[in-house]
Amino acid sequence: MTQNIKAPADVAKAPADAMVTETGLASTILTPGSGGDKPTATSTVTVHYTGWKSSDGSMFDSSITRGQPASFPLNQVIPGWTEGLQLMVAGEKRRFWIPQELAYGPEVPGSGRPGGQLVFDVELISVEKGPEPIKVPADALKTESEIAYVITEAGNGETPKADQTVQFHFTFLDPDGKALQSSHQAGPQTAPMNKLPPFFTEVFSVLPSGAKADAYIPGSLLGAPYELVKCELELLEVKATIPAPPVPEDVAAAPADAQKTDSGLAYKVLSSADGNDKPSENSTVTVHYSGWETNGELFDSSVVRGETTSFPLGQVIKGWTEGLQLMSKGDSFRFWIPQDLAYGPKQEGSGRPGGLLVFDVELIDFK
Repeated sequence: MTQNIKAPADVAKAPADAMVTETGLASTILTPGSGGDKPTATSTVTVHYTGWKSSDGSMFDSSITRGQPASFPLNQVIPGWTEGLQLMVAGEKRRFWIPQELAYGPEVPGSGRPGGQLVFDVELISVEKGPEPIKVPADALKTESEIAYVITEAGNGETPKADQTVQFHFTFLDPDGKALQSSHQAGPQTAPMNKLPPFFTEVFSVLPSGAKADAYIPGSLLGAPYELVKCELELLEVKATIPAPPVPEDVAAAPADAQKTDSGLAYKVLSSADGNDKPSENSTVTVHYSGWETNGELFDSSVVRGETTSFPLGQVIKGWTEGLQLMSKGDSFRFWIPQDLAYGPKQEGSGRPGGLLVFDVELIDFK
């Protein structure tokens, strides 16, 4: 049975002589350290620690009772730890009072996580220096919103306007130079300028096609645990934006004459090529499609991009996997896909459409 370590007498509130940072993180030094350099956000630290809830003094975690120190990258823990341990040197022991907004948020019964203000006693055993943070080159230019960029290869084509569509490659790199995400595996991306993230739009608006550039994007804009992320961009082509297809009149809900499968997928045949062969779950299909949310907002369209798309039918949302197996080459269907066969319920800030989704799909080919 794990033995609890008694909470400190000041677990409920930081004492008056505690040091407090601008974020509200409070701390006191229990034992001075003998180390020199302090860790950075990209360092990997080895620590012994014990954590208590301020609300009742209950211990919720301790490496000491486990008999094994913990090691982790400092940018992959709660903000209070990321900030606090950068104040320490090796050998130091410090007590932190971490407000809930720098920890796990308020107490939520049944969540399995401690909530509210948390108190930690932390001993910093050692620091393994991480990669140097990405720095903006001195010759970098800046966009309207202060996104820094450097043109690495001059192009000689057309510079895109706000109402045009661009085809491009991108690669996001971490401070080690490792790719976090890249289009070079899936193929070039195509999108209207007004549908791109602002940092892409602003950089592309000053590049001629054929140009390459390095953009330096705040990690907070990408959900990355780094101050800056380097993005290698290549603008391949500029072309006119194809008008968005009209919103279906029945986008809000499947009409009474729509057919429905046992799973709840509803569909209508918009046009039929009278073919016999249909794809299977193991097929790779080539399609044109447009997708709307029930409020009529178009969230994706190969038609607008002006190019078909191909993918293995077993690697997409369940509504597509099921629905396209009902089609023959040349058919056009409209699908009403319930959220349990799509991306789940609507979640603000997720970047994905939610709830019931409506797709118009033309099956071009399959193999």
